[in-house]
Amino acid sequence: MNKYRKIILGVVLVGLLFMAGFAYKVYTTFLSPNTNFESETYEVFIPSDADYNKAFLIFADAVEDRDALHQTAVRKKYHENVKAGRFLIKKGSSNNDIINTLRSGNTPVKVRFNNQERIEDLAGRLAAQVEPDSLSLLKAFTDSTFLNQAGVSREEALTLFLPNTYDSYWNTTATSLRDKLYSYHQQYWNENRRSLASKQRLSPSQAYILASIVHKETAMKDERARVAGVYLNRLKKNIKLDADPTVIYAKKKKDGDFNQVIKQVLYKHLEIDSEYNTYKNAGLPPGPIVTPDIDAINAVLQPENHDYFYFVADVQNFGYHKFAKTLTQHNINAAAYRRWIKRNNK
Repeated sequence: MNKYRKIILGVVLVGLLFMAGFAYKVYTTFLSPNTNFESETYEVFIPSDADYNKAFLIFADAVEDRDALHQTAVRKKYHENVKAGRFLIKKGSSNNDIINTLRSGNTPVKVRFNNQERIEDLAGRLAAQVEPDSLSLLKAFTDSTFLNQAGVSREEALTLFLPNTYDSYWNTTATSLRDKLYSYHQQYWNENRRSLASKQRLSPSQAYILASIVHKETAMKDERARVAGVYLNRLKKNIKLDADPTVIYAKKKKDGDFNQVIKQVLYKHLEIDSEYNTYKNAGLPPGPIVTPDIDAINAVLQPENHDYFYFVADVQNFGYHKFAKTLTQHNINAAAYRRWIKRNNK
């Protein structure tokens, strides 16, 4: 009898050892930590066209034991259903955690842009933050059907996109991102803001274009409503805007070089033959010269009410301007500015 008991006990012990070994194998393969990075999270981008082999080479850089990760992926059938997107693997994650994250943890990115001078620049800026390339984004942004439905020209395309920070999935399509950004444009231009623009005899697109000039003219947010008031006064009197930022834009456009830095507008620049040169053409240019801050648009919608028609840089209060109601006073202010320029070799 003792002999049988020993046999049974031996079988039980072998079974327990086997179960312990199996449990240890399961733990080390699926449940033990398997990351090799020190930061709190590791960012993984899986392209839309990635098969399992391509995806594995991307996310496997985050782990110590690639074989165990592969075994887990196969066990959970991830290799048959790879998901595209941006995924954040947490430090100390197990293989099971990692595969679960890659299966259902697509995390949005923060898409940001401002100070874009052309629709091409906007496409390039966004392409650096999402999966679609700049050419596909540009094609979506300038699609004739889209622009016709929005009621703007090709030159006005930039007016449909407001600088801000947006949530978007990295693996979005170009048209999906375009439509998402445009939906914010539509939300911003509610009935109240359209009414404010109409009071200034402007459409939303025209308000955006004027705001782009205001944005470039002064970086001082507390001065923008006054600058906007000057330009609106000139528009209402059919006086040319004579806005230096539009001349700079015209030169860049003529040269085909938007990377050049133009610190000072020269008299010869004022003669550039361009629809964007407001020294030669009355009214607004055909499109914006930059994506303006929201506060610049608000300044156009709610300008300071005054009788100023001119302004020039204030050399006693740098960053701000001196405003004048008459050309005589403006000439005095401008002469003081030119003397300061000459004195300081600017």
